[in-house]
Amino acid sequence: MNIPTTLTVMRIFLIPVLVVVFYLPFAWVPIACTAIFALAALTDWADGYLARRLSQVSTFGAFLDPVADKLMVAVTLVLLLHRDPALWLAIPAAIIISREIVVSALRELMAELGQRATVAVATLGKIKTISQMVALSLMLYRHDLGPIPVYWIGTVLLYLATVLTIWSMMIYLRVAWPTMTAKGSDGGRST
Repeated sequence: MNIPTTLTVMRIFLIPVLVVVFYLPFAWVPIACTAIFALAALTDWADGYLARRLSQVSTFGAFLDPVADKLMVAVTLVLLLHRDPALWLAIPAAIIISREIVVSALRELMAELGQRATVAVATLGKIKTISQMVALSLMLYRHDLGPIPVYWIGTVLLYLATVLTIWSMMIYLRVAWPTMTAKGSDGGRST
């Protein structure tokens, strides 16, 4: 266990903390949930930065980091949807969670075929992640700051993240398509 991997593990442990705090019956819950989620988002940036800076990149860390991110985002979307069970929130939540499953499966397949680098994280994926993290932080906080409609801004950013989610998934699929459709590249799977 190195420092970056420890930060990633900490992010995973923050998930049940977020869930418990989310359901507490206190006025400070939105601030606490926002702080927990923001801390998790910060560790996401910090673990990658430190892994490169300290030359502590590891196979386990490379596996665990995206898993932690996807779990935190999926759980947060489910919590928000539980609080506001509406179609306008269910659609982006379903798209974002579905995209993460598709891209994870695609990365696994490409790694199996020795083509992992073809589906590496792109700049668009990073912009999508930032939009998503800011959106979910604002939606967890949900209270207006004076005239600033925090929840509404978070919702707009969530829809932006959803569009970027679809766009980045299409890019990943387009790049991987020739490898996936080449003869004999089914990775031993049958359909």
